[in-house]
Amino acid sequence: MTAILGNRARVRKSQKAINNFFWKKVVPPLVALGIFLVIWQLLCLNPNFKLPGPIETFSETWDPFIINPFFDNGESDKGLGWQILSSLGRVGLGFSLAAIAGIILGILIGVNPLVYNAVDPIFQVLRTVPPLAWLPISLAAFQQANPSAIFVIFITSIWPILINTTVGVQQIPQDYINVAKVLRLKGVKYFFKIVFPATVPYIFTGLRIGIGLSWLAIVAAEMLVGGVGIGSFIWDAYNTTTETNLSEIILALIYVGLVGLFLDRLVGFVASKVVADQK
Repeated sequence: MTAILGNRARVRKSQKAINNFFWKKVVPPLVALGIFLVIWQLLCLNPNFKLPGPIETFSETWDPFIINPFFDNGESDKGLGWQILSSLGRVGLGFSLAAIAGIILGILIGVNPLVYNAVDPIFQVLRTVPPLAWLPISLAAFQQANPSAIFVIFITSIWPILINTTVGVQQIPQDYINVAKVLRLKGVKYFFKIVFPATVPYIFTGLRIGIGLSWLAIVAAEMLVGGVGIGSFIWDAYNTTTETNLSEIILALIYVGLVGLFLDRLVGFVASKVVADQK
């Protein structure tokens, strides 16, 4: 009897948690989205408003861009699924290189005040350079569009990772350092027992900012370098602008936003698990 009552209590608690999640996390965004779509559609009733409304956008792009996002007619005539995957491949490579370099350099700089004082002014200058300003340099250096776009991703995302990692190392509590001295922790043990647990929240803050900047930069870079990618798709559609192409551009922007949201939430989810393991 006690077990049955316990099971019922757990079921009621689970149902209450689901209801709370639904009404607090699901319903408000859906209501906000509905209001946004209604306002958008009402604006399009004005004949001077040249953009297609939500109904027109989805009707014009339903076939093939929505129901068949992975069609492939050769060269750059591909569905938005392939365009997104191509962009994600560049972002994945450039961001991964930036994460590795940023974390390693951030730790090395953070533990050495002399090195920090020497390079900090240089980093502060370089990080303020707009991402696309690096594109001519990368094109001149690599002579190819794809490596140039990857370099733009790398140089854009490395700064928040490097700077946050450096700050994290510098903010290690003195008590931790004293304990490490007492226990005579050095080298690898000092890193995994003291530096990494204390720095990992800062590292993931940098990674989360970096992945967002990476996705922003790749769309802009692909508009200039061409080829297959969501940025190139948007730019090509704009250069042959018709009413249908405007709908394609709007749909592509929706895809860009959804992928950006997914990437941010993915890094945030990984961060929550790793940070929790370090506590």
